Amino acid sequence: MEISGDAIAEVVLKEFEKWPAKRKPLVRSDGAKEWVPLSGIVAQDQQGRLTCLAAATGMKCLPHNKISQAQGVTIHDWHAEILAIRSLNRILLQECDSLVKSDHTSNKFIRRRSRDEKTENHFQPFALNDGISLHMYCSEAPCGDASMELTMAAQEDSTPWETPALANITVPSASPSQQSLLRGRGYFSALGQVRGKPSRPDAPQTLSKSCSDKLALKQSTSLLSSITSLLISPQNTYLTTLVLPSSQYSETACTRAFSSSGRLASLKERTWEGGYHFQEFRILTTEKQFPYSRRQVLKAGEKLVPSNLASISGTHPNDSETLIGGTLQGRKQFSLPGASRVCKRRMWQFALSLAAISGKSILCLKADTYAEVKEGKLLESRRNVKREVREMALEGWVRNEGGEGFGSDGLMGGK
Repeated sequence: MEISGDAIAEVVLKEFEKWPAKRKPLVRSDGAKEWVPLSGIVAQDQQGRLTCLAAATGMKCLPHNKISQAQGVTIHDWHAEILAIRSLNRILLQECDSLVKSDHTSNKFIRRRSRDEKTENHFQPFALNDGISLHMYCSEAPCGDASMELTMAAQEDSTPWETPALANITVPSASPSQQSLLRGRGYFSALGQVRGKPSRPDAPQTLSKSCSDKLALKQSTSLLSSITSLLISPQNTYLTTLVLPSSQYSETACTRAFSSSGRLASLKERTWEGGYHFQEFRILTTEKQFPYSRRQVLKAGEKLVPSNLASISGTHPNDSETLIGGTLQGRKQFSLPGASRVCKRRMWQFALSLAAISGKSILCLKADTYAEVKEGKLLESRRNVKREVREMALEGWVRNEGGEGFGSDGLMGGK
């Protein structure tokens, strides 16, 4: 069933409208108006009905020198697109939880997989219902390769900047050719490249990859995280559509960043074990405007500044959170009380409890550390997909390692 970019955007924008003012960008005491990117993931059922499963705002990430302190409690990357995907994973696990507490074989979004469906490599007890498609709306072009033409057009001087060095960052596990990562918008004429998140030149360095690169990888790994993919089949949890405002869409950039006629050409029609395959999403545009975008109209003398707040919402009121620095607002960064519902540690705890009550003993989830979960045998297919995509299409991907040696303990009420 055909759908428009405006229809998808409208569902996400209406979800944002419901948020209380305290979770939205502010007008500061000096009169400066805040802006922030908004992203949302919309499910479309077989009847064409649309539901906003997850929405998020945010635009920052954790510096590499702070990763070791996160310990699964503080979120590494809170750009809106990434938070929306993390929130989606939480919502899908909650749908699984609701299903196992009932006598039904399916609910609105999730179904139990039959014994005949499962194989050694495709073992998950749950799957997204057949006929559901997933769409994403972004109020800004994803940072990185998909926005480089927009970056160039915004420059008074189109001379590319020098390639910045990754000062004070060491990546012992990387090969010599992977010791550097193009930083944000630096050297913007280098196209088709894996990039780190953009930041001020004087900001601490980050190895968090751009949203363009992460979305490109998701076209092969699905929208599921490692933890969620131990319980839900990745087979039909791929993004079908990406919606961008027409002013934020560069056909040249998006074709290069995301398509099988661009840097992902080597992945066309590629399939892997475990339900994984390359699924290219289409891109639609919208004329709908997000009122807190970078393009909001200013009066004479007003200035626009980025918001420090990030927020997420899901299908239920208690899914909503506001974050600062990857931590719940009002809590100390890196503290257990500051752990978001979508942080690594709480997602792991939730998956463990779900596996227990569903009668599915997922041994991989019972590892002593998060790192051991990621390296478990049941995630081997997913690791193979990521490795191959990085070698064939996203060369230069430097892993943002460190801080995964934590256990699942330390938080009460993992749900």
